[in-house]
Amino acid sequence: MQVRDQIQRIALEFPSYGYRRITAELQRRNWKVNHKRVLRMMREDNLLCLRRKCFLVTSDSRHVLPVYPNVAQAMTPEAVNQLWVADITYIRLRVEFVYLAVILDAYSRRVIGWALGRRLEAELALSALRMALGERRPRPGLVHHSDRGVQYACRAYTDLLQQHEAVISMSRRGNPYDNALAEAFMKTLKYEEVYRSDYRDAADAYACIGEFIESVYNAKRLHSALGYRPPTEFERLADRQQNSNSSQRPNLGGC
Repeated sequence: MQVRDQIQRIALEFPSYGYRRITAELQRRNWKVNHKRVLRMMREDNLLCLRRKCFLVTSDSRHVLPVYPNVAQAMTPEAVNQLWVADITYIRLRVEFVYLAVILDAYSRRVIGWALGRRLEAELALSALRMALGERRPRPGLVHHSDRGVQYACRAYTDLLQQHEAVISMSRRGNPYDNALAEAFMKTLKYEEVYRSDYRDAADAYACIGEFIESVYNAKRLHSALGYRPPTEFERLADRQQNSNSSQRPNLGGC
């Protein structure tokens, strides 16, 4: 009964968690339980998630602006600020649509820049990029990957990236899998926040989505690709490991 109570509490806090993530969260809370037991109990309590599918195009690649080759497809980032991925999605409110632009660090899956607005214009993507640049201050050589949408191909956006000596990468035409990390975040956002909310207006959506990104997705939500850790915790552990490795290197300055 205690395990069942904990499962229900976690399912209430994270309604879209499947049995694997709930198992990982239980283990983080020092409960000794395996995924088969959790699956059985969630099935008995009707707590398994059912997801709906929907799709709306928000990128217009029919333009004459320069496009760039896909550099990201050959990369496996080994630290933060090596590869960023960007995307835009729509969010339906009661009487209108708003649009969300995000930038994630591909290494930690952390959202490092985002902006929400009523118009699908280049300034929306630029606002998210400025937030990411101000937050991270990356070194030259960062790879920025996006689709071929006009918001990312416009002169203002590419100029800002080039000013920071970033390498520009874009998906192949008509291939959404080239930007799978960003697409995965958008799906998570929709299922775990947007579809479960009824925003009054754009201001309400801004506050709630910001709270989800910063306080839930970045700080609490477990990511299977990160060993079932939240992005902020994963970055702290990676930074600690990197500092530990650096301190163990022998000092050869006198050789």
